[in-house]
Amino acid sequence: MSARKVRILIAKPGLDGHDRGAKVVARALRDAGYEVIYTGLRQTPEMIVEAALQEDVDAIGLSLLSGAHLTIFPRVAALMKEQGLDDVMLFGGGIIPEDDAPALKQAGVANVFGPGTSTQDIITFVEQEMARRK
Repeated sequence: MSARKVRILIAKPGLDGHDRGAKVVARALRDAGYEVIYTGLRQTPEMIVEAALQEDVDAIGLSLLSGAHLTIFPRVAALMKEQGLDDVMLFGGGIIPEDDAPALKQAGVANVFGPGTSTQDIITFVEQEMARRK
């Protein structure tokens, strides 16, 4: 019997319509051996958390370019807590000022990846965090 693959939900919250980065990250994680579910554009925090529940994911990755990260990321984290998803890792990336990363981490985001982050850095982080959580 083989172990279940780690399942990661990649989501584009808010009104941001640019999803190339999210698709690149989703493909890189898939190619690294993860099972990836991509929700598509314009997801609400409620839709993201509901999808995470339905898909029984181990992690949620948010991609946001609109500048609403200080509102949307904490909202997703709060909904995850309300729904008992305390064991699900939340990470994110996009156009997020470095100065905002501490507030996001305080809200429950495990890591924030800015523009130019290599997909290998994201994969390495996910690998290490998933191993730590087991």
